[in-house]
Amino acid sequence: MVYRRTENAAQRLADKRARILKAARDLVAEGGWAAAQMDHVADKAGVATGTVYRYWPSKTELCVEIVATVSAREVGIVKAVADRKSPPIEKLSAAIHTFASRALRGRRLAYALIAEPVDPEVEAVRLEYRAQLAHCFDRIVREGIMRGIFPRLDPAVAAACIVGAFMEALIGPLAPAKGTGSRANKHLIEQITQFCLRASVGSPAGKP
Repeated sequence: MVYRRTENAAQRLADKRARILKAARDLVAEGGWAAAQMDHVADKAGVATGTVYRYWPSKTELCVEIVATVSAREVGIVKAVADRKSPPIEKLSAAIHTFASRALRGRRLAYALIAEPVDPEVEAVRLEYRAQLAHCFDRIVREGIMRGIFPRLDPAVAAACIVGAFMEALIGPLAPAKGTGSRANKHLIEQITQFCLRASVGSPAGKP
């Protein structure tokens, strides 16, 4: 019985922590990092401000975890595309399209994870996010080179260039003051994808 009570208490603490983290993430998705003040997070999660500080001693540490959890999810989705049993060109196109589409659907949170000014500790996690995304694209590029589809480039450098290109192209459209519609978003995604394909294989269809 003592073990069961301890287990239940641990689960309640974990559930409360997850609820607070979700509340913080939702606030960032609504108003950026400035919206994730500790008292605002507490109000949204329905807990005392001191409870938030019990789990995260500072706002910076809370923001670091938001980036870590959201980026892990996004990297996992891109990795799933890279794992598909399909031609490298199709995987490259699908991975870029998937990332850009998701970013534009959740534009405020995506902007926070890509470009909004942050503390150095948070920026370090964002750089790791980019590195993990680049690793996914490295695998696709490496496979394309091995199959003779992509030119013989350094896969790590090529992957970093691809990630840098689509992230840079998304920054303006994702900015809070920028409003774009579904047609503009579709055009943007197509243009980003075509540019990255041309940079990788010479043409959208992989032909000279």
